[in-house]
Amino acid sequence: MRIIPAIDLIDGKCVRLSKGDYATVKIYSKDPLEMAKAFEAHGVTQLHLVDLDGAKSAHIVNHKILERIASKTQLKIDFGGGLKTDQDLKIAFDSGASQITGGSIAIKSPKTFLNWIATYGSDKIILGADALEGKIAISGWLETSNKDLIPFVQDYLKKGISYVICTDISKDGMLEGPSVSLYQKMLASMPSIKLIASGGVAQYHDLSILAAIGCEGVIVGKAIYENRISLKQLEQFILNTP
Repeated sequence: MRIIPAIDLIDGKCVRLSKGDYATVKIYSKDPLEMAKAFEAHGVTQLHLVDLDGAKSAHIVNHKILERIASKTQLKIDFGGGLKTDQDLKIAFDSGASQITGGSIAIKSPKTFLNWIATYGSDKIILGADALEGKIAISGWLETSNKDLIPFVQDYLKKGISYVICTDISKDGMLEGPSVSLYQKMLASMPSIKLIASGGVAQYHDLSILAAIGCEGVIVGKAIYENRISLKQLEQFILNTP
């Protein structure tokens, strides 16, 4: 299972929210590049970079920070937040993203999203399936759609998606443990899915649980910034993962 630390960006700073609420913003670092370098120094090879300004603005905003991290580290960066047009996508890839995550676009403009999959391939395009009480949430989690999570993901698997990041919004930033039962349901109903768990990871043991149920990756955010999981522990997990 891949360990993927998260850096969420507002005004160029590394922040975290609770349950996606912009009113709960907490700044952890004014220099995302230094944070990324610290992850890399402890054996991390992947990074989940989220443009929260972009998610709110409905277009890419923090691409210069993406470019800076991509050019000064070897990290493979999955970039999301505010990617709505072909031009947004081009900017993200030109700025150094290895993959992009599309969430709202998959609901609001499925034709565009399917075109991205066809153009770039399923290894480059990740479906962001973020849910609140079983319904897909969009627009930086400011809106809840009428789409049920599992049928929504199943439909996109049939259309070529492989990688899916699923966040249970009720868990995100709360440090109360990940949504294990939800992920088990998803993995049982979709055996081919490359499921990346996100939200709620609070302690080192959570990583082992998510690996044991078959998650392909896990995004870790607040637990790192609040020192619930140390970078040394992440390094040990990476070293011990076959």
